[in-house]
Amino acid sequence: MAQPPIRIAIAGAQGRMGRQMAEAVQADQRLALAARFHRPGSVGDGLVSRDEALAMADVVIDFTTPSASADLAMVCANRGGPALVIGSTGFDAAELADIADAAKTIPIVRSGSFSLGLNMLVGLVEQAARALAPEDWDAEIFEAHHRHKIDAPSGTALMLGQAVAGGRGVELDAVARRVRDGVTGARPAGEIGFAVVRGGSIVGEHSVSFCAEGELVTLSHAAGDRVMFARGAIAAALWVSRRSPGEYDMRDVLGFDR
Repeated sequence: MAQPPIRIAIAGAQGRMGRQMAEAVQADQRLALAARFHRPGSVGDGLVSRDEALAMADVVIDFTTPSASADLAMVCANRGGPALVIGSTGFDAAELADIADAAKTIPIVRSGSFSLGLNMLVGLVEQAARALAPEDWDAEIFEAHHRHKIDAPSGTALMLGQAVAGGRGVELDAVARRVRDGVTGARPAGEIGFAVVRGGSIVGEHSVSFCAEGELVTLSHAAGDRVMFARGAIAAALWVSRRSPGEYDMRDVLGFDR
């Protein structure tokens, strides 16, 4: 017997990713768009309250803001569901702790990017960082996004930074250089640098360069359309709907060795 479609609620339904997600869910026969909700007080256009949406859904897909996502995770955990797919970025330590606490009760997939290609890049970057000694190879991460993005570096850039740090066996916070301005002095060995561009309608560009004396290795990924993020979020929703409580990421969804 065919399985009934998984009921999806979309948080931040009036945002650009919320609208893209609603279209993608409606086009997928494995899913049913059960509800759409936005910030408190938002009405019309088929929107319902958050409480109504949670009661109608198996999984909530949330591309909103860090504070809203952390609050939603705690609300879902307190009521015993639904499961969550979180694509917000820019969390602080307290918000991450709230999500980790909620994941003790409900399954949550949280990722800085839902792109298959980007997650492949993360794996390649970690392998390269493991092979290229930090004393000889400087690591620089570049990212560019549209003018409306509110956090920097992007969550994806930080994922790539974590991949470099993980490959080198260090903590990212101990070696990251997010800003360079003025007389900065010589670059310390092992530093992981970040560069950020915000402008126009750039969907997303990321690269990691390993720079040595006389040679340069660059691994990169460019997003041409937000539909790729929607496809990845749908894959995550299908996967997380069958999982036990825990905090997962896109590499878990794709079955990559960790």
